[in-house]
Amino acid sequence: MASTIDILIRQARADDAAALKAILRDTFESTWLPQLTAEAARAFLSEDRPAAYVGERGLMFLVAEVGGEVVGFVDWDGDFVNALHVRSSHARTGLGGRLMDRAEAGIAEAGFATARLETDTFNLRSQAFYAARDYVEADRYPDEEWSSGLTTLLLVKALG
Repeated sequence: MASTIDILIRQARADDAAALKAILRDTFESTWLPQLTAEAARAFLSEDRPAAYVGERGLMFLVAEVGGEVVGFVDWDGDFVNALHVRSSHARTGLGGRLMDRAEAGIAEAGFATARLETDTFNLRSQAFYAARDYVEADRYPDEEWSSGLTTLLLVKALG
């Protein structure tokens, strides 16, 4: 799909906020929700974590736009990739790779020799995506964000 359509990668704008929050809710439901305790899921929804995250960092995101619709984004700070999210309807289309290419280039241009990010052990699709991009496990530790007994992997990639 991504190879036959126009993809625009651009800086997020204030008017993207609703689409960004919708992407976060979509990936929460398709990836995280089945792994969480009911209490953790309720907390995510009641605290409206997508709105808080987009409100805090949304204008720093690079977004992927297809046919005028924002369908993915990447967010990084320094050498750490905070988030890569692609709407489930556009998963496996190359959008994630395009966004990560831009993030890794930005990290390298800022003078960092490595890029770092986290994923969880249950997320085998994510692990395969990052392994194909030459990320390797550097550490693992309890995922305290979700209070659901998950384990986080720290992945690192040498750049350059």
